[in-house]
Amino acid sequence: MLSRLNRKHVMNNPAWGITPEYFHYPEKVLQFGTGVLLRGLVDYLIDKANKKGLFQGRVVVVKSTDGPAGAFAAQDGLFTTHIKGISQGEPVDQYLVNASISRTLQSNAEWEAILEAATQPGLEIIVSNTTEVGIQYVEENVAAGVPVSFPGKLLAILYKRYKKHPAQGFIIIPTELVVDNGKLLKEIVLQLAAFNKMPEAFVEWISSANKFCSSLVDRIVPGKPKNLKECWEKAGYEDELWIESEPFLLWAIEGDASVAQKLSFHQADARMLIAPSITPYREQKLRILNGSHTAAVALGYLSGLNTVYECMQDAYMRRFFETAVLEEILPTLSALGPQTAVFAQDVLDRFANPSIEHKLISITFQQSSKMNARNVQTLLRYREAKGVLPEMLILGFAAALLFLKPVRVTDGKYQGQRKDAFYDITDDNAPIFAAYWQSVETPGYTEVSGMVRSICGDSRLWETDLNNIPGFADTVTDHLVGMMQNGVKAYVTNHSKVL
Repeated sequence: MLSRLNRKHVMNNPAWGITPEYFHYPEKVLQFGTGVLLRGLVDYLIDKANKKGLFQGRVVVVKSTDGPAGAFAAQDGLFTTHIKGISQGEPVDQYLVNASISRTLQSNAEWEAILEAATQPGLEIIVSNTTEVGIQYVEENVAAGVPVSFPGKLLAILYKRYKKHPAQGFIIIPTELVVDNGKLLKEIVLQLAAFNKMPEAFVEWISSANKFCSSLVDRIVPGKPKNLKECWEKAGYEDELWIESEPFLLWAIEGDASVAQKLSFHQADARMLIAPSITPYREQKLRILNGSHTAAVALGYLSGLNTVYECMQDAYMRRFFETAVLEEILPTLSALGPQTAVFAQDVLDRFANPSIEHKLISITFQQSSKMNARNVQTLLRYREAKGVLPEMLILGFAAALLFLKPVRVTDGKYQGQRKDAFYDITDDNAPIFAAYWQSVETPGYTEVSGMVRSICGDSRLWETDLNNIPGFADTVTDHLVGMMQNGVKAYVTNHSKVL
């Protein structure tokens, strides 16, 4: 029978690089959330820095859901990160035991302990991942028991800190996937302070003594593997907190030199970035990773493929991704800096990761609005810079129109068809596209061309009239008619022969 991962087990395995003094490092970080992203990214970086002697601090974790933090207590906060995937074209398969978490407190049952933890002079950093819904304004009395909202809890913690150590504020870094998340969180906290009629000096202290840093996180952390028991056998111990993670990571934080000094664990990994602005990193992710997903997803799905990994194993779709990313999207982002080319190659490695099952049908959610937000500007920039059209992005656009063609409505949902199976069109603009497709009674070239031009010029869908891009509507029509007449798989196979 295998033993449970805990402190004793770690001490019996010195090769793991965790020495006894690790468990005596001071608590420097208060973390809201026990989820796999925080453990696979933030806690991973802190543990990596501790093992290099760069931070020497531990994390107090706040568990917001009800119920005891049994697994964390039983394992002394220890857990395994199994990094699997592709990095720089090479396979990665690495086990790491993480010793960054000192203790886990349940927010409702142990609220006073959480407030007390926040008064420790050495605790200087607050990190959160409470989902996008977590950063919302909720009118509540933060002094009446445990606040319901995360901003409410944060305000109560700040007030406790202010009364105990008025000279010491926090660096506060939300990682929720919201643009300008630090700025938004600060605005809500100040609004909630006003609602609670808190002292003016304290309200001023919130802004002057604390730094709310917007951040951007990017790492796929699937969590527990399906073959967990097999992993235990290979590792030689049981671990209920085991998580899997891809090799890639990015944590970009908006901050100055003083922030970098406090977050000394950033020195452990060049992919943790502290910069005056994180806009370039957000832009490169939006255009390269998200944009290529949006361009390829309908084409891959209608070709009969089901995941991004399957696309990367298909000769044509792999070429589609590589051409779209490296030759069509990347050249439009040169002003962002040299790191963008590295990011682009990392993205292709991530797509080829066999350990991640990223379903294409899931990526088609809100396909049309994503196409507008992620790819229209890239189309315009490419055409302006090169004087020609980006072939793959336009083919992807045409495939998206075909994907958004409904063949029936079931329970109020528009559905398209792939061979003999039906799929839901989860797009708020589905009624608009349904109306356009219904207007094409006889789908000949002329009729389809007229429909495409109407769609391209619809201001409800696009930020600009796509008919103003020379040759765009005609090329989309050519691709669309070709896929309708020959089938998507046959069309792209023939298309690859003429490229």
